[in-house]
Amino acid sequence: MEQGAQSSTGTGTPAVPGAEGRARVPAQSRGSAEYGEGADRERCGPTGAARGEHTHSEIPVPRPRPVVQRASVRGQILDALRTALVAGELLPGEVYSAPVLGDRFGVSATPVREAMQQLALEGAVEVVPNRGFRVIVRGTRELAELAEVRALIEVPVMLRLARTVPAERWAELRPVGEASVRAAASGCPATYAEADRIFHRAVLALSGNEQLVGVAEDLHRRSQWPLAGGSVRRGRTDLVADAAEHMALLEALTAGEPDRAQALVRGHFTGARG
Repeated sequence: MEQGAQSSTGTGTPAVPGAEGRARVPAQSRGSAEYGEGADRERCGPTGAARGEHTHSEIPVPRPRPVVQRASVRGQILDALRTALVAGELLPGEVYSAPVLGDRFGVSATPVREAMQQLALEGAVEVVPNRGFRVIVRGTRELAELAEVRALIEVPVMLRLARTVPAERWAELRPVGEASVRAAASGCPATYAEADRIFHRAVLALSGNEQLVGVAEDLHRRSQWPLAGGSVRRGRTDLVADAAEHMALLEALTAGEPDRAQALVRGHFTGARG
């Protein structure tokens, strides 16, 4: 693999997925062995007094508490990788190494590897020893199964909320629904996927069940991952129609029309990815 394809934009700013003019995330060469257990290993600090330890004859010197931002970097890389997955920049079946992706994002391989391990736990990628991570290849059957499971979880909850939550609470969610409409108008699948996730989370959060919200959010992310060959990829028209259903649902709920809301909720999950 040519290393030049992994460089930053040339201005010192990492080419994070989602930015204008982003380049495709490069796949690792099948024969490469850049990813390894010893790669980018963190160095151990000095021992004894040299690393700040003291004996009984020494007076401890207070030190300022360090500001640790590693988790923040890992979280940002995880978000960027999720965006790249939805945008189709991480291709199903391709292998990507942590060092190569680290060069692309302008960070070390460590936070990339940690983020990829999280994606592996979520089922988006699988570990390929001594090479990196392969994006899972999925088909339309798995997508249909995810839609069915989401409907089994979310539809009953939404129908219950439609009959118990007061109209003013639904009206408060209107800005969230409008944000999903704007995201759909952009035509960007990754942008809309995030806005759609936020909308569904806001609705389900009214149940007060954090476990339910977490499970539903995980299923939502899985339903947005790319399929083999890029099939069943929704365009701007589909996104706009999906977001319009959000607004129609909120209008029915605000107007106190549970029967209409029930029809909209069931229709929203029929063969939908949103």
